Amino acid sequence: MSSVLDRITIRPAEITDAEAIETLVEPYVEQRVLLRRTLDELRDLTRNGFIAERDGQIVGFSAVDIYSKKLAELQCLAVTPDAQRQGIGRLLVAACIECARKHQVLEVMAITASEVFFRECGFDYALPDQKKALFINTRPRY
Repeated sequence: MSSVLDRITIRPAEITDAEAIETLVEPYVEQRVLLRRTLDELRDLTRNGFIAERDGQIVGFSAVDIYSKKLAELQCLAVTPDAQRQGIGRLLVAACIECARKHQVLEVMAITASEVFFRECGFDYALPDQKKALFINTRPRY
């Protein structure tokens, strides 16, 4: 018996995927789960982004935005509702982490409301030496 993941292909995103990525993430932007991004911003994210495909259809996307050798951020993780809870998000996160490793980035962060999922992927609230990220909002929410 084959697994659902046997039908999933993870591949590097291409700049030509940007419009399909925009369509994929739009429901999550409307729900305020993901930040709105312009088409140009999505094109930039394809540089270190990954697409999940099932039977030739895009069912997921995520990217790692590399800021420096010290820090990268996992961004824009989205999986279509019909493909969720099947391990696709984990595959996309793993691809992003591996990309950061290949670029010799020391730390990858994820800013998320899906704490349990990211903790299950190996993320934690603090690094082993107890560093923590603190934030301040500089503009009103839209």
